[in-house]
Amino acid sequence: MEKDWVSVFITSDVFVAELAKGLLNENDIQYVSLNQKDSSYPNLFPGNIKILVKPEDAIKAKYLLKEFNH
Repeated sequence: MEKDWVSVFITSDVFVAELAKGLLNENDIQYVSLNQKDSSYPNLFPGNIKILVKPEDAIKAKYLLKEFNH
């Protein structure tokens, strides 16, 4: 994996992360999803899901995903 990936979206909601990944996929943007949730103790350590894209896709990805940010 390249070290130059850029974080464009962070959420703690798995469903929202899947919607965001689907939107990126529909727009032919490659992404990497980093799930930092603790599956053993999700209520104690909720964690986040980060979505990263290549730097050249960051602006487009952020624009597409801005509706998911609250």
